Amino acid sequence: MHRRGVMLDDDLDRLAAWEPSGTPVLSLYLDTRPDETGRRTFDIFLRNELPKRLETWPASSAERASLEADRERISRYLDDELQTSTKGIALFACHAADLFEALQFEVPLENLIVVSDRPHLYPLARVLDQYPRYAAVLADTNQARIFVFSTGRRERELEVQGRPTKHHKVGGWSQARYQRHVEHIHLQHVKEIVDVLDDLVRREQIEHVVLAGDEVVVPMIREQLPKHLEERILDVVRLDQRTPAHEVLAATLDVLREKDAESDEEVVDALIGEYRRGGLAVVGIDATLWALRQGQVDTLVLPASAERIEGAALRPAGDAVPAPTVGAGLSAVDTRAATSGPTAETRPEVQAAGELVALARQTAARLRFIENAELLAPAGGVGALLRYAA
Repeated sequence: MHRRGVMLDDDLDRLAAWEPSGTPVLSLYLDTRPDETGRRTFDIFLRNELPKRLETWPASSAERASLEADRERISRYLDDELQTSTKGIALFACHAADLFEALQFEVPLENLIVVSDRPHLYPLARVLDQYPRYAAVLADTNQARIFVFSTGRRERELEVQGRPTKHHKVGGWSQARYQRHVEHIHLQHVKEIVDVLDDLVRREQIEHVVLAGDEVVVPMIREQLPKHLEERILDVVRLDQRTPAHEVLAATLDVLREKDAESDEEVVDALIGEYRRGGLAVVGIDATLWALRQGQVDTLVLPASAERIEGAALRPAGDAVPAPTVGAGLSAVDTRAATSGPTAETRPEVQAAGELVALARQTAARLRFIENAELLAPAGGVGALLRYAA
């Protein structure tokens, strides 16, 4: 299956529900941007790294045969179906279990290969966090453009056209009546903008909205917003109505990232504070995995880089996890560094990170990635706010 990433939430849920079949699943993330000469740089990565993974299985084994078939299909797909606008691609393949999914994005991904018993979803979930789905309203008193952006691309654009008004040089009462007439037309235009936005937000369950426009229309829009819409407004940016869509995307995405970074510290403080009080929170890889497997987790709090999850090297993903010790303090969190040797693609912390994300999606837990991993260091790099106590 091949998609542009628009249905990323559904893709994540379906892949997270994958039941291991005993045959290895190949998860492949590629940065498909060409170099300055126009050549595909990911070809070198694949040529150097993919055979190393396959050669860890005997040449005559069923696992090796399935992976070789995956390699051939992936190669054909990249040759025939990679679109020129694609900057990053995620592929998941298991020939023996009839799995082949390809998601192309207009945002870059880091080259990564993981061979495991299930799809490795950490980078995919990270894309959703970095490039969320949101609406942007660019308006003036004559027209409005309402964008829906998702995974770094314009998903759709709606237009709201106001009634044209002509300037008349009149004075006295006539001028006052004309001014009231213009104000009424502008107000009706603003109300129509709000109605279209409200319908869009309700129908497509959009959580965040950024307003953009001039100093005249933006206050008018905010005055007409119902409370449930006002609560979704992240910020206001100044943009001209003629601003190209890609510039609207860049400016509004900057707003989302700034707001997200501002709240990272609050999220981690709430996590650690709740844990210190013996409340609804756990920290560290073992306790977090345990809580996820019990369905207790409301919000899984993760570092932006999977390699910053500490202690995972001591217990690879899928191994039994002991119940957390009641009353253990932060000092009890295992902060030993991962052992050296394996590449980043095969390190246990990377494998464990994939299991964390899969379990979160299976149990409808929210995911929150923290850009500054140092904030999560006292928690062993990972933690969770819980729905209920054990």
